[in-house]
Amino acid sequence: MIPIKVATASLNQTPLDWGGNQRRIEAVLRQAHLEGAALLVLPELCTTGYGCEDAFLGPDVANRAWSMLMELLPQTKGMVVSIGMPVRRRGGLYNTACVVADGHIAGFAAKEHLAGEGLHYEPRWFKPWPNHQVVELERDGKSYPFGDVFFDFAGVRVGFEICEDAWVAQRRGAIDGHAMDIIVNPSASHFAFGKHEVRERLVLEGSRSMAVGYLYANLLGNEAGRVIYDGGCYIAQNGKMLARSQRLTFDDSVLTTAVIDIEASRTEQVRTTSFEADRTDPGAKRISVDFEFPRAKMERSAPSSPAWEASEDHKEEEFTRALTLALFDYLRKSHSRGFVLSISGGADSAAAACLVSLMVDRAIAELGAERFAEKIGMNPEASPRDWIRKLLCCAYQPTENSGEVTRNAATAVAEAIGATFYILDVQHIVDAYESLISDAVERPLTWEEDDITLQNIQARARGPSVWMLANMRGALLLSTSNRSEAAVGYATMDGDTCGGLSPIAGIDKAFLRRWLLWLERKGPEGAQPIPALHAVNVQTPTAELRPKGSEQTDEGDLMPYPVLDVIERLAIGDKLPPADCLEILQSEFSDYDENILRGWVKRFFQLWSRNQWKRERYAPSFHVDDKNLDPKTWCRFPILSGGFERELSEL
Repeated sequence: MIPIKVATASLNQTPLDWGGNQRRIEAVLRQAHLEGAALLVLPELCTTGYGCEDAFLGPDVANRAWSMLMELLPQTKGMVVSIGMPVRRRGGLYNTACVVADGHIAGFAAKEHLAGEGLHYEPRWFKPWPNHQVVELERDGKSYPFGDVFFDFAGVRVGFEICEDAWVAQRRGAIDGHAMDIIVNPSASHFAFGKHEVRERLVLEGSRSMAVGYLYANLLGNEAGRVIYDGGCYIAQNGKMLARSQRLTFDDSVLTTAVIDIEASRTEQVRTTSFEADRTDPGAKRISVDFEFPRAKMERSAPSSPAWEASEDHKEEEFTRALTLALFDYLRKSHSRGFVLSISGGADSAAAACLVSLMVDRAIAELGAERFAEKIGMNPEASPRDWIRKLLCCAYQPTENSGEVTRNAATAVAEAIGATFYILDVQHIVDAYESLISDAVERPLTWEEDDITLQNIQARARGPSVWMLANMRGALLLSTSNRSEAAVGYATMDGDTCGGLSPIAGIDKAFLRRWLLWLERKGPEGAQPIPALHAVNVQTPTAELRPKGSEQTDEGDLMPYPVLDVIERLAIGDKLPPADCLEILQSEFSDYDENILRGWVKRFFQLWSRNQWKRERYAPSFHVDDKNLDPKTWCRFPILSGGFERELSEL
């Protein structure tokens, strides 16, 4: 046997936070030393943060990453560490893994396949490294191997797949992987529902097909504002999972260790392949390093997933954990002192309020009150309920069109979770605006002639007062529009879109309603349900902006939310034209008349194309699945277009 103790680390980094990023790396290095790890893999671009955006284009970011590397070198004595960092060479910027052995730089493996789809824009900042090419990097009077390299540590061979390199059809490791003993994958792979299962299969299959030890590291938390990383790290060998980290935790870092037997992989390579033991890809350069991994004691490990990952409520649990972590990181990294929201008594604002409450509960449970208070820069409080009152302020803002049902629901939810709660009647503000404009245009405003105008002024009249509360408290104002509304522009700009953060804009209304029912009746693992949500869940969704006798409902204004979400998936996700959407709808919703379905398809495409300007103005939202409509990170569409006029005429 040749047993070696290896480790992967998840890190909750922040772009351009030089001091903080370095401290978190140093903490992981110390922990890895204490636990006897001989090989440690840190995430992709962990020195700078992955989400530096166009700051990567200037020289300073790479230079500061190099300076940080120099300060980290002495702390790697006695082990091998892969450190993700950008490196500038001859006018090009490259995404690399710097391999450090016993305090000295051994070389740089450069990323060959750049992520340029969805929310990833790596080709904007980085150049892909050409396959089979190896050069020397000259820096500070020294020369280091750079490019398509692998490392030989006294006979133990370590190769690289950097994030996207493992997701392509022709995986780099699959070419020469059977000559490797260990494949290292430093990643920055974003969270989406169920994506961790895909990553786990990727790691297991890579370790099995290449008969190697496979080490996968990932970032953790809400790094730069929109993207969430779940921190899932994996260590596998020969198709068997040896260790997996906890996901979506509130810790700054999580170290995951295991002992792999190099000889077991070599035996498996001989058994399953015709490759000679020393065969390598002739284009890759072997870097021999004068360092021998210390032998470890073999450990028996049987990694298991937490109960919530295997539950039938997996998506609800995952949503709760991802959004609460994202809110916590956004709160502390933006140096805000809490959240404010206009709570309507409906599903969307109730969901946002409950997420903040659950965030406080989770953070205190995982970190303890003192660490929680330290992280958000406040003095410790007596109880979690005190924290929620301090960190969350809700205001119910009725007009004459608001009813007792929504008032009672808003009050019940705010009291149940312990938020600060105000009732701010804005009818006199609405009246003042109506009078102002009526006098100017010399006619009264009527519902027959001015329906949208009279609806919107009620929503907009609520904005200034909640902004005032946010300013007074030094807090973030949360807007409450969901993805289904964003798709068709069913939101009042400067009304329910007011805010600096839109936490639920990445999730559809149908799921939110399902999640609230689950929260009312069961709730997440380790937390109590919120029965007060019953007052929200029994309602039919309504904007409550028309006179009470009009019986206004969201689905009456638009279409049934399940139908809307399917059209969105087909039209925006799958890029299908209206005629194809209609054909599929007829099979999925056969209870509806064809003409009704045709009308809904037409309405969706018209509203979608007319309301791109609204989506451009939405506050930042969290990416939770790969159907996001955020034009800045996922779904681009022209603000001005032909509006599908010809396509709709073909219906």
